[in-house]
Amino acid sequence: MDSRKFRLLVLNPGSTSTKIAVFDNDSELKKSTIKHPPGEIRKFRSIWEQYDYRKQKVLDWIRENDYGLDEFDAVVSRGGTIKPVPSGIYLISMEMLEDMKSGRYGNHACNIGCRINYDLGKELNIPSITVDPPVTNELMEIATYTGLPQIRRKASFHVLNQKAIARKLAADLNKKYEDTDCIIVHLGGGISVGTHSKGRILDANNALDGDGPFSPERAGGLPAGDLIKLCFSGQHSEVEMLKMISGGGGLLAHLGTTDGLVIEERINNGDTKAKEVIEAMAYKVSREIGAASAALYGRVEAIALTGGLAHWGRLVGLIKERIEFLAPVYVYPGEDEMKSLSQGALRYLRGEEKCKEY
Repeated sequence: MDSRKFRLLVLNPGSTSTKIAVFDNDSELKKSTIKHPPGEIRKFRSIWEQYDYRKQKVLDWIRENDYGLDEFDAVVSRGGTIKPVPSGIYLISMEMLEDMKSGRYGNHACNIGCRINYDLGKELNIPSITVDPPVTNELMEIATYTGLPQIRRKASFHVLNQKAIARKLAADLNKKYEDTDCIIVHLGGGISVGTHSKGRILDANNALDGDGPFSPERAGGLPAGDLIKLCFSGQHSEVEMLKMISGGGGLLAHLGTTDGLVIEERINNGDTKAKEVIEAMAYKVSREIGAASAALYGRVEAIALTGGLAHWGRLVGLIKERIEFLAPVYVYPGEDEMKSLSQGALRYLRGEEKCKEY
């Protein structure tokens, strides 16, 4: 194995934050979350308009933490919304970025991370890498069908963290990931429920803008007829409707905030509306988990709850009481995405795994 020390800059943009970290090989030297207040983000009409704002925040963080840009051997970031691809390691290319910018596969702040990644790589003459993009497609063919031949379900969810937590869960079960049948639930700004079997994700809801439970900022599955009527009501443009379902829906639409701490305080102060909305979201997540078990014919070994909202005791408790009849429930608050990204980049730099072509 290559024994050289590689220093990696890792980026993981979310809707209202940018996670950033520096690794020396497997050692995490520094990790932070740069907060982007919703009031600031709402000033931008599109994700791409956030580019200069987000890149400057990254550069400021690097300078404030006394790192030099010339210290890094690679930049690695969470993958963007590109065409469906196999899981693996990819060098970010202009073709990738053009597909992201087109919006044909969805829009997410991770696209900005890939653009920042690519530009820094070019400026510094180092590799720009992404690992297990969110559009990684391992779905069963029958899971992609809908009732209209013109529309197929797409894979667009938290693949990186889903895979990382599934491996951690398998280890806790004293098994290999490739021998485990489980359900992984990522609870974050978007919520994804993935059914894992023998090292493959058989099915998952499109957590970006398609289906599944509503989340802090996404509308999730909506009654199709009512949605079509709203689209043709003349009250909203296409851009406004897309923003409404991804970025402006869910808890933000119902309660005006995505902050679980704020919502919990409101509930504790007697806000019955906030309490009901959280109970509704927990129910929708639980129902999605129950539906996901069908892919395994009900033979679920374990269920894992992960993501930032897995820190929220109220939400976790509401979900667990509805699903514990299916299988034992494990809770892994937060996510392992930064480490997973760095390890993928290391495998490439060490020559242990080749990059796949986009």
